Amino acid sequence: MVREYHLPPSASSLSASLRDLGYSLETAIADIIDNSVSAEATKVEILCDLTQQDPTLGIIDNGRGMDEAGVINALRHGSKSPSDNRSPKDLGRFGLGLKTASFSQCKRLTVVSNNEKGLHAAEWNLDTVHKKDDWLIAILEPEEIAKLPFRDLITDTGTAVVWRNLDRLFEDNTGAKRDEIVNEKLDVVERHLSLVFHRFLSGEVPSREKLSLTLNGHPIEPFDPFCRKNSATQILPEEVVRIDGESVHMQPYILPHHSKLSAKEYDFYQNRSDFISNQGAYVYRNGRLMAWGDWFRLIPKGEPTKLARVQIDFPNIMDEMWTIDIKKSRARPPAPVKARLRQIIERVSTRSTTVHRGRGRKLFDGIKVPVWERYADQGNIRYTLNKKHPLIMVLRSDLSDDNDRRFVMLIEAISSSLPVEMIYSDFSTHPRDIKQSDISYEEIIDRLTALKECLSDNGEVNATNFEEVMQSTRFFEGFEDITEDFIAKELKNDQS
Repeated sequence: MVREYHLPPSASSLSASLRDLGYSLETAIADIIDNSVSAEATKVEILCDLTQQDPTLGIIDNGRGMDEAGVINALRHGSKSPSDNRSPKDLGRFGLGLKTASFSQCKRLTVVSNNEKGLHAAEWNLDTVHKKDDWLIAILEPEEIAKLPFRDLITDTGTAVVWRNLDRLFEDNTGAKRDEIVNEKLDVVERHLSLVFHRFLSGEVPSREKLSLTLNGHPIEPFDPFCRKNSATQILPEEVVRIDGESVHMQPYILPHHSKLSAKEYDFYQNRSDFISNQGAYVYRNGRLMAWGDWFRLIPKGEPTKLARVQIDFPNIMDEMWTIDIKKSRARPPAPVKARLRQIIERVSTRSTTVHRGRGRKLFDGIKVPVWERYADQGNIRYTLNKKHPLIMVLRSDLSDDNDRRFVMLIEAISSSLPVEMIYSDFSTHPRDIKQSDISYEEIIDRLTALKECLSDNGEVNATNFEEVMQSTRFFEGFEDITEDFIAKELKNDQS
């Protein structure tokens, strides 16, 4: 006959293992904020105090708060089953996030809360758990609660999650080096939260008040990955997939070409989002961004889809289908969603490519005598210097036959050695940093004068032809006022 045997895990060993589930500081703090949002908080403050002998990090909200039993249950591992039905406003899943997220960064976790009936607090101390090898928490008395950091910030209802003994955050550094490391990490936190909670921060989530997030007193602004405020962003028709009576909404976007972004928009997006790596599906669960920058192996990331984004929304009742992990950083769509996404990708890929190639064609279409020519031969694309460009023709006319052959060989060598991969890499990641000319006013005038002399015929140059050749070289981009003034004074006056 089978005998049952009680075999609880070692508190010391398991608690140590739970510290290494793969949280970063930003994903850990986001997990704590999920609890604040679930408690219907409209304001969350993140404070990192490095001035005290025992530095602390606090996450304080104005949610509905908890009584003592609620605080104790919040500190319980597995406080709620992932199979339980949850409110549509609940961002939790396993009942583990508060503990695992906190222990990934600290050894001492304190929760203090007020639900209009006074402050209640309890605490995990991993040093105690390790020493006694038992799942023991401390229930704090009023005099101990009075000494807690950040408790004064709970003025009405709300909860403060306090991290102390921050061994993972400081990486064993002290002094100025420690503060520098922490500040760099907090900068990443700000960027992460501005994206993950951007729909809450902008007040877009239905039946929820707008959320306010601050980090050490500085407001966190929402970062919209779809650039919807720009009129050049293309919003394609929404698709809806229904599974077991639940709806998954899929909204495709095509971001603008970088030339359509204002300087402020470009700096904002380039500073926070690489177009190539962040293309793909953006998966939201109850308005909270779970995963992004992934096509789920339907296609590889690349240039054709670099401007494509698909916003996917699903309710938390479908968690099991999407295989949400503890950190809420992974989501895998069910088969019907992937099938529809594959169809959407084909459409957005074409649109995204059109935006880029359309812009590329404009650079050539407006020039009658381009320096570079593009050929598409039987599916192969190549770029070559235009041997019939006026500047090249003028130079070749003065060469002997032998030197002309050598010069043509040089042109062909330059064309075949075009560093396509390097150009592609630089232009994909930092398009506005590429500047082929960086010249002074005097150098511009010298080039214009030299160009005029090169194209002169008996001392006269046709102004229209001069403009065409000038535009083809792209020597003078960004200096249109100077070139127009030169043409008016030096050429059009000569012909009048």
